[in-house]
Amino acid sequence: MEDLSLLSRLTLYPLLGLLAFFSGLLAWFQAQVLRGKAMPNPDGSFDDWHRQKTHYGIAVADLFITVPATVAAIVAIFLSLRWGLFFLSMVGYFYVWANTMTTVTSLRFERPKITLMWIIVFPAGIVVGLAVLAWVTLHLHMV
Repeated sequence: MEDLSLLSRLTLYPLLGLLAFFSGLLAWFQAQVLRGKAMPNPDGSFDDWHRQKTHYGIAVADLFITVPATVAAIVAIFLSLRWGLFFLSMVGYFYVWANTMTTVTSLRFERPKITLMWIIVFPAGIVVGLAVLAWVTLHLHMV
């Protein structure tokens, strides 16, 4: 990781900060869902596994796969381990896929009022995921 230019590092660290921020929010939110609490979304829907059983599986997957993979990627990168970039690309792909799925579902079935909170909760993860994937692609020679 010492081979990274100053510009590469200046773009990587904010991306890692955004991933840490979103992962923290995701972990808190999904822990509440796993505990059985009906969590409101900004589009008016609720994540409640008592009404929709799939939300339990999504919460488990986020808490035991997504969040740990994100933390592992961030820690590995700060420890200058190159395999952190592999995890980083996996996390970027997940953010694009999961946030595309939830954004399209929200737009199609909830017809939300587009607010700043809705943008942060749904499509902002797509942008972060695409930025991570673009960064990894530009630095593929490091992987």
